[in-house]
Amino acid sequence: MARRTGSEQLEEIGLKIRKRQTLADQLYGQILEQIIANVLQEGEKLPSENQIAASFGVSRPVVREALRKLRDDGLVEARRGSGTFVRRRPPSRLIDFSTGQNLGSILRAIEARIAVESETARLAAQRAEPKDLALIEETLEDLASSMEARTPSVEADYAFHRAIALASGNNVLVDMLECARNLIENGIDVAQKLTREGAQIRVEQVAREHQHIFEAIRSRDAEAASMYMSFHLFQARHRITDHARIQ
Repeated sequence: MARRTGSEQLEEIGLKIRKRQTLADQLYGQILEQIIANVLQEGEKLPSENQIAASFGVSRPVVREALRKLRDDGLVEARRGSGTFVRRRPPSRLIDFSTGQNLGSILRAIEARIAVESETARLAAQRAEPKDLALIEETLEDLASSMEARTPSVEADYAFHRAIALASGNNVLVDMLECARNLIENGIDVAQKLTREGAQIRVEQVAREHQHIFEAIRSRDAEAASMYMSFHLFQARHRITDHARIQ
């Protein structure tokens, strides 16, 4: 197949800028949608920063920010002296569950959750009282039941994480979780839908991740609780962008 020029790529991709949204997020989302749709194929070189910037009337820093986010999510890679290339294509069904812009917000939220909730789990392991442990276990059982029925509950998943925040003894952490609740639940919903379409072993894997977090908190192992929470959220990210790839 003949290699397309940068101008031809941009014309075919058909990216459009909407001034009401952050320019970098628009570029991120629309480029991502084209990667998922296989318009931009794995291994293909993206148009240069100058070409993208000139075509949309934005600055190169805006383009760099969009490309940085795509690199952070493992979707493109920069090759020294060669440019930016598509690294991998997420599940083709992903775009059925979320728009490119919304997906970008979900992944940024997970990034923030890794930083915040790993410490929340650490504090919960140190401070949880019997009533806190009982609540975490109750939400875990609700979540496990929904998973066994192959109908994972978004509400139960969120309740599990909120119960851990309550066990940390820091109301600010609870408030932070509540402020981002819609975005968090959107991310849980997308990950669950992709996981349900994947192999049974992936449902089982999610259940183990939650169980490990709870057991570490119950045993007062703060380091393990923090590690398991970080691992769980990293895996959630992978389930969205790569791990749950549907063949």
